[in-house]
Amino acid sequence: MARLCVFLLLMLAGCSQTTRPDFARLYADTGSQQPPVVVIHGVLGARLADSEGRERWPGGVGRLALSDYDDLALPIDPVSLRPRDDGLRPTDIFEGAAGRDFYGALLRTLEEGGGYRRAKVGAPPPAGRHYYVFTYDWRQDNIDSVRALDALLARIRADHGDPGLQVDLIAHSNGGLIARYYARYGAVDLLDGNQFVVTQAGALRIRRMVLLGTPNFGSVGALHGMIVGRKVVFGSLMPEVLMTMPSLYQLFPHALNTWLIGHDGRPLDRDLFDVTIWRRFEWAVFDPEVRARIRKHHSGDDPERYLATLERYLGHHLERARRFTWALSVPEPTPGIEPIVFGGDCELTPARMLAEEVAGETVLRLDPGEIRRPLPGVDYDRLMLEPGDGTVTKASLLARDVLDPSRQRHAYSHFPHDYAFFLCVAHDQLTGNTSFQDNLLHALLSIDR
Repeated sequence: MARLCVFLLLMLAGCSQTTRPDFARLYADTGSQQPPVVVIHGVLGARLADSEGRERWPGGVGRLALSDYDDLALPIDPVSLRPRDDGLRPTDIFEGAAGRDFYGALLRTLEEGGGYRRAKVGAPPPAGRHYYVFTYDWRQDNIDSVRALDALLARIRADHGDPGLQVDLIAHSNGGLIARYYARYGAVDLLDGNQFVVTQAGALRIRRMVLLGTPNFGSVGALHGMIVGRKVVFGSLMPEVLMTMPSLYQLFPHALNTWLIGHDGRPLDRDLFDVTIWRRFEWAVFDPEVRARIRKHHSGDDPERYLATLERYLGHHLERARRFTWALSVPEPTPGIEPIVFGGDCELTPARMLAEEVAGETVLRLDPGEIRRPLPGVDYDRLMLEPGDGTVTKASLLARDVLDPSRQRHAYSHFPHDYAFFLCVAHDQLTGNTSFQDNLLHALLSIDR
């Protein structure tokens, strides 16, 4: 009996071992000619440097660990309420730092597993399979990045001497929102109005689109970060810095989402894109502590004028973000690109914040464990958290207003996709997952689609 138990244990141990596929044997030697691949990163995913070449994001280990990155705040034009050029430019994709891999695994998968070579615009493309990296200033309005993507694809077509050339897009997180807007509308900015006529102008330039961890219905974590700040290793990005970055507004939960509940667990009907809500709850620029820091930082200028400008800037970009979310979810009159979707669904992820009254003030809770006085009988875990990748919920990944896939989605949560593949991986580690890498290469290189 003992021998049998030992044998069974050994068998189970052997079965639990994961063998990595031989990607070179599976994919690198196939002879089919493939279109170029373009990799699009997410927020924080590109290195930023000033005109003298000094890296401002992420910078060295000391800066990554201790800086508050106040020099990343975008200057604001008080008339147009658009960011002014601060001279920072993206230099390359942020592959990894401090022992953590962000995009290095993805590029190695393409190169070592798929036989792709990195190409650069303005030069003859390398023979065989090749890929480009689209780096953009992740602080800026996503429409600015959409236009930059359009310009990059035009240069790629020129380098190939093929005006009809299509590319394959691999887009992570916010990069997926950029790719989807481009596919639907091309480089046209529709966010100053309320008419979203889907033209599929960009879809003509795309063969396949792969989305990885994309918050297609937004992220409550992005909203929470704007209100209270965002940790970066041991340092932080404060609200007064984050609220100057238009792209972050465009990551907020879709208007169809229930994003806020009360202490009793009931949904609160609050329009997060209405600046009066932010004023009422004293969020971001309306937070007395934030205002005090701004006054101190701008003590040599006119801090009150800057605060007034920042309030108007907040309202302007909240409205653009509202329209951005609707632009990606309105129904399409004609079929367009149906992306392949990858994401995590094993980690409980913030789906709704809770508003709790503490000493006469409304305090936001992102995690049930933060609630000071939980009420008996209220299942805060189920109400506030949903399966996801720690950043993006499964429902958001699939652009659904409800998690249950058997329930009819809202008419204005239109998101046709080819298929979805789910992983047990955190948001910033998705590219290193072997199953993702294997299925990515299959999706790119297969002709049976």
